[in-house]
Amino acid sequence: MATTFHAALENLRTTRVWKSIFRRGPAITNRTRSVAVFGNLFLHWLPVKVREKSLRARAAYYLGSLSFLLFLLLVITGVLLMFYYHPAAPDAYRDMKDLRFVISNGVFLRNMHRIAAHLMVLLVFCHMFHVFYRGGYKPPHEFNWVIGVVLLLLTLFLSYTGYLLPWDQLAFWAVTVGTNIVSAMPVIGSKVRFVALGGNIVGENALLRFYVLHVVILPLLAFLFIGVHFWRVQKDGGLTVRSKDDDGKN
Repeated sequence: MATTFHAALENLRTTRVWKSIFRRGPAITNRTRSVAVFGNLFLHWLPVKVREKSLRARAAYYLGSLSFLLFLLLVITGVLLMFYYHPAAPDAYRDMKDLRFVISNGVFLRNMHRIAAHLMVLLVFCHMFHVFYRGGYKPPHEFNWVIGVVLLLLTLFLSYTGYLLPWDQLAFWAVTVGTNIVSAMPVIGSKVRFVALGGNIVGENALLRFYVLHVVILPLLAFLFIGVHFWRVQKDGGLTVRSKDDDGKN
């Protein structure tokens, strides 16, 4: 049975249809495996070989993966919330009230988004602490450590820009205090505050700018840096730091 299947597969590989889809032969040797990985759209970002030690499940994998899953959950729930939300000063607070008292399962949807955001901030911090404790900032992972710091800042910015969107008293004064702190920066502080708010006060311009940052600019940047982060984890041989013993074994 196995011989018949193998023969049928070999005959299939000689057909013109197969060769038009798969440009190379079967990945049998190290060279053909490398060529198959480099020529595959979905595998080219992976290394040809990885150390067995780097594949072991550790806390860094759990924390990083959970953070990414929470980010995907935030994207999904955020898109659903956009169906009921208007980024305008007269309407934003009423939309939040409607989610609580009018829209079916609106409270559940909003709380899922809010709690997932809090958990993501917590897990990203825990992930950073764990990677730092494991020496993930050392060569050859130093560039990916910088990418991780950028992702931490993007997570905090996403959380902060979403704070203003309910347009209630808590959001209003939290953003007022935060932007006043930013204005205390030397030289550029007042200019950064003016650009962020679209004026000198927390008003409708600020709400619109925070909304665009929260739903478009920051998520796109986060997706970009997450892709680079995952790619470098694979290219650098996992999350563990290469030691002399590992080099000797390889």
